[in-house]
Amino acid sequence: MSPQNTGPLRPDLEVIASHIAAGTRVLDVGCGDGTLLAELQLRHGVDARGMEINAERVEKCVARGLSVMQGDADHDLAQYPDKSFDYTILSQTLQTAARPDRMLDELLRVGSRAFVSFPNFAHWSTRAALMFGGRMPVTKALPVNWYATPNIHHVTIADFCELLREKGVAVEKQWFFSGGQSVGAATANWRAESAVFLLSRDLGRD
Repeated sequence: MSPQNTGPLRPDLEVIASHIAAGTRVLDVGCGDGTLLAELQLRHGVDARGMEINAERVEKCVARGLSVMQGDADHDLAQYPDKSFDYTILSQTLQTAARPDRMLDELLRVGSRAFVSFPNFAHWSTRAALMFGGRMPVTKALPVNWYATPNIHHVTIADFCELLREKGVAVEKQWFFSGGQSVGAATANWRAESAVFLLSRDLGRD
């Protein structure tokens, strides 16, 4: 069964899909309903595989003809040999990991390069909700109340960049979005709702 196109992608997923070449091997960690996996197979014929912790979502992915296994990325990435994939992808999931720093290490061990996207908790609307309302915000980028959210680490773009410096991880490309529109890097930490990074450990890579 061939995966069916699901329509327009989220801005972060569109960026990722447009920067992955045909014939590459990809592991989408926390692939959800398989939207990105299906797009990669349809657009480029990529050897795209997924890992998802939610059994119902895994069943839906498999029913769509996608190669997805059920697994907990906090533990199960360790089963993959070094450089098993050209790219690993972690989209809007970093903030749910038990240890994002260790997750980053695993992504760059299993893949030659890694795409990581996440919501920016330093966006001005989040700051305003805390400063003037005194409450954890519910926004388009963070749509779930504090007591039900899977987000356990409130990462900002500045925090993530500092982590990359500490680990010696190279930023090959970066993109920032607010309301689906691109935001410049200089003001991204307070203007961007979400960020996407293409990372590697090889500082000499073209």
